[in-house]
Amino acid sequence: MPVEADAFAGLATETVEVTAAGLTLYEGVVAGRRVAWCVAGAGGEAAARATRLLIDGHRPRLILSPGFAGGLDPALARGTVVSPRRSINRTGGPPIDVAAIGQGTATATDGSRTSHGDLAIVSVDTVVTTTAAKRDLAAATGASLVDMETYSVATAARAAGLPCISIRVISDDASQDLPKEIAALVKPQSGMRRLGAALAGIGRRPRAALDMWQLWEHAVIDGRTLAGAITRFLEELSDTP
Repeated sequence: MPVEADAFAGLATETVEVTAAGLTLYEGVVAGRRVAWCVAGAGGEAAARATRLLIDGHRPRLILSPGFAGGLDPALARGTVVSPRRSINRTGGPPIDVAAIGQGTATATDGSRTSHGDLAIVSVDTVVTTTAAKRDLAAATGASLVDMETYSVATAARAAGLPCISIRVISDDASQDLPKEIAALVKPQSGMRRLGAALAGIGRRPRAALDMWQLWEHAVIDGRTLAGAITRFLEELSDTP
């Protein structure tokens, strides 16, 4: 989503913009590394399509799946940077290794890093909005965090013979309910339709305006945290295959 990418994009220099198959792809330099990225929108299908376009058009050595995630493990506080070891799918696909340097780790907002061993991220088709749903998903999968894209990105990377790394920031922890309107807002749709969905939600529940504004404020902060985590990853990346 744009709010996940904006702070990172602001760090890039020598940026080139290309439109392909209805998506905008970017190439630039961050932390001395030439990188290409795409803001594909929410969901596995959109993420997989963007990943394939990036692979075909830029011939990368490595695929990175960065973004926000929901916490399923109560030990993962909001704002924590997580580097999961495995990506899994609720529908039962085979696990895919997405380990980075310091695999299976979580870095708290105070900078401390904690090892979580075989930490897994599970990808689902819809936003998990309630604490009860998060508990059920954790019990069913053993995952510590949840998103909608990592498994699809990792699958596309594996098909191309490329390694995939996941870096996620916990945007909502295991104890936090999200506004119920959020599921409608992240669906693939035009900006006008998204605005219409937001206004409809506010019309039904006026409190939703404050809830969504607070969520946006947190997302801006989490986007900066994510940009810093990606930059550190690029700085530590070895030239060794």
